[in-house]
Amino acid sequence: MILTDEHRAIRDTTAQFIAKEINPYCDEWEAAGIFPAHLLFKKMGDLGLLGISKPTAYGGMGLDYSYQTVFSEELGSIRSAGVGMAIGVQTDMATPALANHGSKELLSEFLQPAIAGDKVCSIAVSETTAGSDVAAIKTSARKDGEDYRINGSKMWITNSTQADFLCLLANTSDGAVHSNKSLIIVPTDLEGISFSERFNKLGMRSSDTAQVFFDNVRVPQRYRIGVEGQGFRYQMEQFQEERIYAAASSLKMLEYVIQDTIEYTRQRKAFGRSILDNQVVHFRLAELQTELTLLRALVYEAVEGYINGEDVTLKASMAKLKAGRLSREVTDSCLQYWGGMGYMWDSSVSRAFRDGRLASIGGGADEIMLGIIAQKMGISPARSG
Repeated sequence: MILTDEHRAIRDTTAQFIAKEINPYCDEWEAAGIFPAHLLFKKMGDLGLLGISKPTAYGGMGLDYSYQTVFSEELGSIRSAGVGMAIGVQTDMATPALANHGSKELLSEFLQPAIAGDKVCSIAVSETTAGSDVAAIKTSARKDGEDYRINGSKMWITNSTQADFLCLLANTSDGAVHSNKSLIIVPTDLEGISFSERFNKLGMRSSDTAQVFFDNVRVPQRYRIGVEGQGFRYQMEQFQEERIYAAASSLKMLEYVIQDTIEYTRQRKAFGRSILDNQVVHFRLAELQTELTLLRALVYEAVEGYINGEDVTLKASMAKLKAGRLSREVTDSCLQYWGGMGYMWDSSVSRAFRDGRLASIGGGADEIMLGIIAQKMGISPARSG
């Protein structure tokens, strides 16, 4: 993936926005357990940052996914990863299937305002008994005249308490689990939708996450994305962007953890010299930076294949797996060098330690990634996910 002046312009615009509009407020949003999504997303929409790879006919820039990746990578510099995750839900998790398979009517009614920052959206797939096992979802959408009637619930839904609409995966028939599902746009102001209290999470605390309940929610069938029964396939396609996003957005977060640790250990003295002067410390930091550089190369290689129409399931899964593993390894190693200060709740390394742990769970757990990789290598049975 070769970066052009246009890539660098998007990176610079994103970095300036984060420095001015996000990072000064991260501590406040962490304490509140929520950030003002509508206010922030509207500002981003005005800059064109929510539709970089989306069609120009609906307000996007129409650029290939490499430009979106540069944006996603820069989101990693946000000092509260929950905000970056919420933005990623809007751009890379809840809208790709809509953009690729939605009707013109749906694109105008939902994608266009999402790109503009006028509507906040969520992806509603996971359930209490169906996280990584997407095929096991129970939420149903049954035909009733020209509508669907939706019943069930969704769990761990990011942006949910502020969302204007959900991209919902539901069972629309009783057929085989991989061909009985559809993706449906569900406005959150419909009768029968309710939400739990916001969850008290280990990390990503600035992001509002809740359970969503559906009690005979009536939605027009025209709100279905694409062909009925193809929702599982559309969601698997959507996962590719989500997993590339997850890997790309981890890079700068882990790099600032390393840089913060260098600065802290250079200043912190023990036994007459700085902690950084110990070979075991600076060698370990050099090793971790090398691992991050290798991950960036893998992410860029996956993106290059993706924009050229290749099946990047293997590389995206590898990148997602490695990002999750490194999120644990880097933050744990660096926290150790901070000593007692690293154990304090508000230290940057502590926050990253908590926020980064989700990377090995959300969007497909490490074990799912390993299963996909093994299957692509031809050394395990085929599996879904």
